[in-house]
Amino acid sequence: VSMGRTLVELFYDVVSPYSWLGFEVLCRYQHIWNIDLRFRPAFLGGIMQATGNKPPAMLPKRAEYMLKDIKRMAKYYQVPVQISENDFQRVLGTGTLGAMRFITAIDMTQPQYLEPLSREFWLRFWSQHEDISQPENILAVARQAGLSSELAQKLLEMISSPAVKNRLRETTEEAIKYGAFGMPAVVAHFNGEPHLFFGSDRLELLGSVIGE
Repeated sequence: VSMGRTLVELFYDVVSPYSWLGFEVLCRYQHIWNIDLRFRPAFLGGIMQATGNKPPAMLPKRAEYMLKDIKRMAKYYQVPVQISENDFQRVLGTGTLGAMRFITAIDMTQPQYLEPLSREFWLRFWSQHEDISQPENILAVARQAGLSSELAQKLLEMISSPAVKNRLRETTEEAIKYGAFGMPAVVAHFNGEPHLFFGSDRLELLGSVIGE
């Protein structure tokens, strides 16, 4: 972190639409605010399990609210999240472990692709309503993000390696250690201590805490 810049870590999983909203807002603000933004791909399933959290949509009233809320936020932030009632079932039935390992592999080898690759996963899952758990779909996402077929293939082979599995597990555990119970989890390192913000609707509060 360069002098005087606040390190801001964004822990996210592409299964989470609120993470996409938070990601896009922080991407826009990273050059306006004096922050060093670090993307930390983690596994939401692991966080939920470790903390005993449940998917919010399992509460019917909350699911009803979330539909409206995500639509309003998508419009406000100009992020093309498309959500409908059957998405809640779709999310519960989709494993993002492979996708998050793939994103972790890019973070470890070619971090310059981390932002576009993550965005393509969200676009495919939350805008085009396509599967992101199958290897051929993961490769299609990678091509869309500008990766060569060779690189994409190499990364796909890496996702079963201990190095990638451990890195994703460690990042997930780190988020939990900061107090995360869901996603997005944003951690600002300010005045020598970490400040955790949960959700994409606390970003102005984050700005205020770090003096922006």
